[in-house]
Amino acid sequence: MSEVSGKLSQVSNPLVLMDAASLYFRAFYALPESMTAPDGTPVNAVRGFVDTIAKVITDRKASRLVACLDADWRPEFRVAALPSYKAHRVAEGAVDGEEEVPDTLTPQVPIILDVLDAVGIATAEAAGYEADDVIGTLAAREATDPVEVITGDRDLFQVVREEPTPVRVLYLGRGWAKAELLGPQELAAKYALPVQDAGRAYAGMAVLRGDPSDGLPGVAGIGEKTAAKLISEFGSLQAVLDAVHDGRDRKLTTRARTALLNAQDYLAVAPTVVNVATDADIVMDRPDLVPATPADPDRVAELTRRWGLGSSLPRLLSALERR
Repeated sequence: MSEVSGKLSQVSNPLVLMDAASLYFRAFYALPESMTAPDGTPVNAVRGFVDTIAKVITDRKASRLVACLDADWRPEFRVAALPSYKAHRVAEGAVDGEEEVPDTLTPQVPIILDVLDAVGIATAEAAGYEADDVIGTLAAREATDPVEVITGDRDLFQVVREEPTPVRVLYLGRGWAKAELLGPQELAAKYALPVQDAGRAYAGMAVLRGDPSDGLPGVAGIGEKTAAKLISEFGSLQAVLDAVHDGRDRKLTTRARTALLNAQDYLAVAPTVVNVATDADIVMDRPDLVPATPADPDRVAELTRRWGLGSSLPRLLSALERR
């Protein structure tokens, strides 16, 4: 598995699903807020996100591209299952459960959406669901082209597969220069998981391990290595849970059985929170083909001038023309 973007293996004409919020958050923190529009509005997230799209089109040879959005960053069905889910990210004093977002990022999101619309890049969302669920659903139902998911979020590792069309995750957790392209083989090797159904195995490991950044406590005393070992030994999370109540299964140590028994309430609901949906009712604003020319050239020019995007947007338009 190469970590150098120029050497990452490629497939021809993939459907690329971009985890939009994950990527513009990363751009916001990676680039200085001194990148501003003529009126002083920070546009670091906008420029970083637009540059990422240009690199995706150029480096990954995308023929179809969808920017997947959060219609609900903290869906009610997940909160109902586990009230701690992302609770620490709710803005202080918010009455409608809004996410705490940096003041200088909030005004940049509508600009990003305006750029996507003017250029003609498809967006997709589903009421009551996160972008992860949109990606999970679009990947699950794709039966024609290979799929690449672009994200900085490990939660989406669970969507990798080989059939009926290959699904890979291009993980940008350490930036584009150290991007990792993960399929079932690479995911299994990275986390010592079984190759067979590696995506589901990763989700099972994630349930046991937990994730403090999402308010998932995990099972006390079971870290990532132990979680991966349990999933590998038993084959699935459900098989691990079944073994908890089977005193004859000697593969499960007393310590692990006790930890799992103590976490029964959490384990009963955690899969609902961790597993991405594959049946979300998705609304797309346009077909997902990557355009050869911008949908609205005049508006692109106006956005470039208004927001000082004079290097980023031309770079994206050039990527469209060259593909």
